[in-house]
Amino acid sequence: MSTPTPHITASPGDIAKTVLMPGDPLRAKFIAENFLDNPVCFNEVRNMLGYTGTYKGKRVSVMGHGMGMPSMGIYSYELFNFYDVDNIIRIGSSGAIQPDVKMRDIIIGMGACTDSNYAKSFNLPGTFAPIASYELLSKAVEAAKELGLPVRVGNIMSGDVFYCDNAKEHDEGWLKMGVLASEMEAAALYMNAARAGKHALCMVTISDKPGEKPTTAAEREQTFTGMMQIALALA
Repeated sequence: MSTPTPHITASPGDIAKTVLMPGDPLRAKFIAENFLDNPVCFNEVRNMLGYTGTYKGKRVSVMGHGMGMPSMGIYSYELFNFYDVDNIIRIGSSGAIQPDVKMRDIIIGMGACTDSNYAKSFNLPGTFAPIASYELLSKAVEAAKELGLPVRVGNIMSGDVFYCDNAKEHDEGWLKMGVLASEMEAAALYMNAARAGKHALCMVTISDKPGEKPTTAAEREQTFTGMMQIALALA
């Protein structure tokens, strides 16, 4: 397939080698307007906003990826395979699973468990374990230390369902396996990166926890700046 693609109107060269990807396109707009120098919008298709600018002299792009693995699967595939992007860093929101994970904690997903059938599209002879790029993960941990931002590194869970009739039982199983938090995109991102021979990392901020008041849409858009700063340091 040539560019532009059905979902991204950018021309070759419009997108940097490293792309930060929040689920919410308005969070992409917030990052571009508040952290990047001279940001230029390269995509508005379906309001999935994408921008390229510079951060501390380094060229970087930021673009929304929407909700769920099918959406992340489309955008990350096109970026890796048609726009020659080398690194995608998801910066998303997440729900706490472990009781000691607190609201607004920053979690770096070393691995991504999943209940999705996304891996079946690759016709593998077994069960694939989606994992982050060690290069990006180690750099993120070091960047967090330099910024004085505490992070936790571990397993996360990428689910296909947001509203679940047996949510408590569902989470208890992952809790027993030490999974830190739940989200909906990392596994697809890690699988697409593996197939393309590229690098990917998922970093999330805890926005919801059972029994506590969840963050608002505006808070998720504009206040998860610690995670944004760590991700920008990887560009």
